[in-house]
Amino acid sequence: MMELFGVRKKPVSHYATQFLQPLAWGFVRLSVKFSRPISILTLLRMQADMLHLAILHRQENVFSLVKKMDSFLWEWKAAPKHEQGHNVLHLTAELVISSQVSGAALQMQRELQWFTAVERYVHPSLQEQRNEDGKTPREVFTKQHEGLVEKGEKWMKDTASSCSVVAALIITVVFAAAFTVPGGNKEDGKPIFAQSKAFIVFAVSDAIALFSSISSVLMFLAILTSRYSEDDFLESLPRKLMVGLVTLFVSIASIMVAFGATFYIALSNPWNRIIIPIASGGCVPVMLFAWLQFPLLAEIFSSTY
Repeated sequence: MMELFGVRKKPVSHYATQFLQPLAWGFVRLSVKFSRPISILTLLRMQADMLHLAILHRQENVFSLVKKMDSFLWEWKAAPKHEQGHNVLHLTAELVISSQVSGAALQMQRELQWFTAVERYVHPSLQEQRNEDGKTPREVFTKQHEGLVEKGEKWMKDTASSCSVVAALIITVVFAAAFTVPGGNKEDGKPIFAQSKAFIVFAVSDAIALFSSISSVLMFLAILTSRYSEDDFLESLPRKLMVGLVTLFVSIASIMVAFGATFYIALSNPWNRIIIPIASGGCVPVMLFAWLQFPLLAEIFSSTY
């Protein structure tokens, strides 16, 4: 709660500044009370400054508040130019590093989301306006984010390369396991334990591991061969990375289930007491992968959707 009392010796704009400053910190639930009426021009200026502060400080709540306001909406969308001939879209094109986002790729995605949101909100004429350097907002955005695009590309490629190696190893193992079934084969070539429930679990989990690991490799290959344009960081690359990580997790979980089923088939009679503890050990790699990669997956999902 903040009250602003008008004093004759100071203009209303002085208190408007006090009102706008908390908005840069993300505080939007403010109650403003003036002891004397203010002009429409002053109120319009305050509302336009709210939009600029929300963009410069990347405050989603304040920006949403401005979008919900109906008064003087057309004037906001046709906001005047500022220093160096920048309009509000030029201000959005400036690089603003946020501590709330980890990783260059996600930072680039956040910057694109802001630029796209403001671009849709402002008057279409602002998209083609040029500043004193003769650059449009999109050109300013490209220039400001060149280094971030390079860092994001490197992070994406390193992550995809590491994960694709793991997925390729899983493909090799499960493909070989499909032709060396546990317990061996009969003279007619059929598996000895074909009617066993454990064998069915092995066959299904081995097939799931093979299909999911191949899908994971294809997703990571798509990341490695991407053009890495600016717009790719908005949805295309994050979505491919999410699919790749999820399918890799499924393949790891499936191959551990296949291992447990194989262990049960091979040692069910003489090692009954230790089968369950040893087979349960297969949960450790799955839980470890989930513990290490789930925060990254959750952050990508929340930032994309």
